[in-house]
Parts: sequence; structure tokens; C-alpha cells
Amino acid sequence: METEINILLTSAGRRTYLVEYFKEAIAGEGKVHVANSQTCPAFAAADQWVVTPLIYDKNYIPFLLDYCRENRITMLISLFDIDLPVLANHRNDFFQIGVDVVVSDPEVVELCNDKWKTFQFLSRNDLLTPKSFLNPKEAKAAVRRGILSYPLIVKPRWGMGSLSVFQADNEEELDIFYKKIVREIQKSYLRFEAEKDPSACVLIQEKIDGQEYGLDIINDLDCRYQNTIPKRKGAMRSGETDFAETVDNEELKSLGEKISRLLNHRGNLDMDVFEADGKYYILEMNPRFGGGYPFSHAAGANLPKALVSWERGISPKEEWLTVRPGIKACKDIKILVMEE
Repeated sequence: METEINILLTSAGRRTYLVEYFKEAIAGEGKVHVANSQTCPAFAAADQWVVTPLIYDKNYIPFLLDYCRENRITMLISLFDIDLPVLANHRNDFFQIGVDVVVSDPEVVELCNDKWKTFQFLSRNDLLTPKSFLNPKEAKAAVRRGILSYPLIVKPRWGMGSLSVFQADNEEELDIFYKKIVREIQKSYLRFEAEKDPSACVLIQEKIDGQEYGLDIINDLDCRYQNTIPKRKGAMRSGETDFAETVDNEELKSLGEKISRLLNHRGNLDMDVFEADGKYYILEMNPRFGGGYPFSHAAGANLPKALVSWERGISPKEEWLTVRPGIKACKDIKILVMEE
């Protein structure tokens, strides 16, 4: 009989598929719990669920600690960027009660969540990334010098998906979208992130036209590199991959390995890359399960099983960390009946 593993997925939202993957991974030797700040689709698939305080509420961490104690949680995994820094800063509190929070170090989480710091990190390490600026004045000056050209992407410095992301085709639109995003940040959960630097909370970025790829860069629980799984994106919906195909691309795999060894992240890292004129530009890095992971899973990978094995001190099967190239998959929409 395997060691019982009780897993808590926080900020689970619509990631019903991940709940199902983890239930399969523990094979009845434990339960998969789901937490979210409001009722969400993932509740329908969970063995047990709970509504939590908001992430930035002072009672959020104490609530989770109490829940973990009461339900003998073994492993906690967050599925939301904004959750990651809070959990990373309290990882030791959970460790003290026997809970392994699968999250990277606070410095890694901050670097990935802050797109300006991501840009600086990639530039320092001679990795291609879109040119980025923190205010319209600097961006306009770069356009005048010929360093930059319209259209430009204007988006929150912190955030995820397609929230408040706009394309500015000229100077007038740049000014309008910049002010609009500042207002929208103050109305959303991003206002807490923006408090770190309220005068520089919007990123203005070069638009790269080309083929987009999503990479799952997999490290084990000791931050050791395992593999990179590249996928060619075919369609997007609300900032998430809707259709993709696994590919065998050695350049992308080498790029993923380099990022792994530079960051030393823990578990999965979801990275977006654009190919333009034969060059690969890194757009974003998210140290968590991303919306593109199901395409890796559909092609044969099983990171939930690997994580459970590592948690048990067992080496995972090699096939759980690899995929078959050329597997095409797409996401579907279905209705879930929520029962009390």
C-alpha cells in the first residue's frame, strides 16, 4: 500500500482537469482537496472543497494552515500567479506542520510575476525577449530613435492571461491604453501587486510577430532539471492556449534547460516563446502549472504522478516526464452541475 497523500490545490478556479489528474495520480490513497475564494468549477471534481478568504486577507494563511492540519494535507499546490508569492513567503510555516508547498523560492516567484524583472533577468543573461518600457515617454522616445515601432503591447506589469492587455497602433492609442490600464489595475486584484511600485505598474512592450510556443520546463522537488516539453500553439482564448501540438524541437529544449539552471525553480514552469526570423524570444515565465499543461498530459506526460512519486521519495517513471511529438489537442467547454 502506498503512503497516503492528501493534496490541496489552491486558487483552483476552472482547472477541473488538474483535479482529475491528481485524483488519478494518488489512485485512492488519499484525497484531492480544492480551495478557492469563491465557488468555482473545480469544486465539482474535488473529493473535498473549501471557500477561503481572499489571498491578501490577513486570515488567508492562518485559514489554510488550520485547514491543512484538520485534513492532514501532505502537499499544497497553487494554480494562480498572485497566490504564489504569499505561499512562498510562508512555505516554512506549512513545512512545520508537515505540508510540502510545491512553490519556488520567493525571489524566483517575484522575478516571474513581475514582467519588468523578467525582462531585466532575460536581458542580463543574453536571452532574446521583447524590448520593454515602464512609461509612455520612454517608449515614444524609443520609437523616435527607431529602436521600437508600432504596434506596441500595453499590459499590467503584474498579472496573468489576457487581463487588461491592449495593442496600441499609434501614439494616441498608447496614451489612452496606458491610462485605461492604470484605472483597471486599481479596480482589480492587481492593485495589491501595483502597490509595490504604483508609478510604474504598466509595461509597454515590443510586439513580436511569429509562431508562439508554450514550454513546460520540469524540475523535481529539489529543483533539479528533468525535461522540457515544447508545444506549438494554434489558437488562444482569454489568454490561454486553446489548441496546441507537441513538437520535437531541440533548440526549445535547450532553451528550457538553460532557464531551469538559471532559475532553479521547483516543479513546473510554464514559459511562452515566440519564434520570429529563426530566433526565439521569451515572453513570459510562470512558475506553476500553466493553461498549456493539459496538452503535455494528452501527449503522454503525467507531472501530477511524478510530483506524487517525488513526494513519496520514489523516482517517477521516465515516460511521465516525456511526450509523443505530433499530438494535437484542443480544449472543450462543458457544463458542470454544482451540488451542495
